[in-house]
Amino acid sequence: MNASNQTDFIAIERERVQLEYERRAREVSPDLYAPWQPSFQFMHGGRIRAATTMLHRSSVFPKPGDQCLEVGFGALGWLSELIGWGVSESDLHGIELDPFRARRAREILPLADLRTGDAVKLPWNDNKFHLVITSTLFTSILDSKVRQLIADEIQRVLVPGGALLWYDFAYNNPRNPNVRGIRRRELRQLFPKLEGKVRTVTLAPPLARSIAPISWTLATFLEAIPFLRTHLLAVLTKS
Repeated sequence: MNASNQTDFIAIERERVQLEYERRAREVSPDLYAPWQPSFQFMHGGRIRAATTMLHRSSVFPKPGDQCLEVGFGALGWLSELIGWGVSESDLHGIELDPFRARRAREILPLADLRTGDAVKLPWNDNKFHLVITSTLFTSILDSKVRQLIADEIQRVLVPGGALLWYDFAYNNPRNPNVRGIRRRELRQLFPKLEGKVRTVTLAPPLARSIAPISWTLATFLEAIPFLRTHLLAVLTKS
């Protein structure tokens, strides 16, 4: 593939994702994902507990001084969690396609290195980061070639012994053709240089939104049933 053709498909996918951001901003109420919603608290708390446990068990939980990157950090993403885990603001890095959300995050974390752009060519050196996080990023990218370019860049910037923390859904959303689920096999294929654990997490969001406001206990019980969990959480380490 020549450079011109590669530039074309990257630009087409970038424009499609940006248009989808704009559509969601117009059509999706911000209340749906508001942090005060019981369903948000339920799903957020579950994935954070699972992530911290998996990072500890893999001996890659970030330490003070570790350089950490989030690819597609949105308005803030996991960056605030990293601060809560002991990572200094100045050791946080990120890249985000949407300039509006990136600007909001920079206002909150002015000492962090938060950049606007896409992730097909990350603006950092090889072997820089101890932890890279991607959260509901790859399912928003429909072009398989763009997915692989981003995955290759993540593997490039990880230090040997560093880890990718992945959180994303595994099933297609029949009501949203602008996303596509990623199963375990494809996740492994995207990151052939990384090895580690993958597990299912998160009660299916429609169920969580219906049940968590009524009964946290029932939501917890249902989340323990494997086929009702819709997302994959992975900690994959670079050897």
